[in-house]
Amino acid sequence: MPMGRSPAQVTVPLATPALWHHWFMAPHPVHDVAVPNLPSRNFDATEAFYGGFGFERLFRDQGWLILTRAGLQLEFFPAPDIDPLSSNFMCCLRVADVHGLFDAILRTGVPVTTAGMPRLHPVRMQSWGLRAGYLVDPDGTQLALIERPA
Repeated sequence: MPMGRSPAQVTVPLATPALWHHWFMAPHPVHDVAVPNLPSRNFDATEAFYGGFGFERLFRDQGWLILTRAGLQLEFFPAPDIDPLSSNFMCCLRVADVHGLFDAILRTGVPVTTAGMPRLHPVRMQSWGLRAGYLVDPDGTQLALIERPA
């Protein structure tokens, strides 16, 4: 839960029968995973934005959207009233080719800048020893794009 928000401020709808079917009928992963649950003001816009750099729809109904790209999975809940300028949502995407992901996002027209949304911050060697850049999506969610060491 983002800091400063109470459970009453962020509502996640109960899973629909179709979503339960997806969760329990799909092949189970080899190991456990944690998946971010991120806000979307508009599922069509979210799917188009992330689809521009390779994410594909795995599941969608009126209350939930799941997008995947290679081994990454992002899940979205409807948040039509979220203010992107005050959003505290974040997640990390740890990838083998951080420059490839950054370039794919850049090719969609997302600018490298320090203000506005969406925006990119360049991939750089970080003080903590890995290369990382940042994407802020149209809904104000910050995604850290972090290299996964070989």
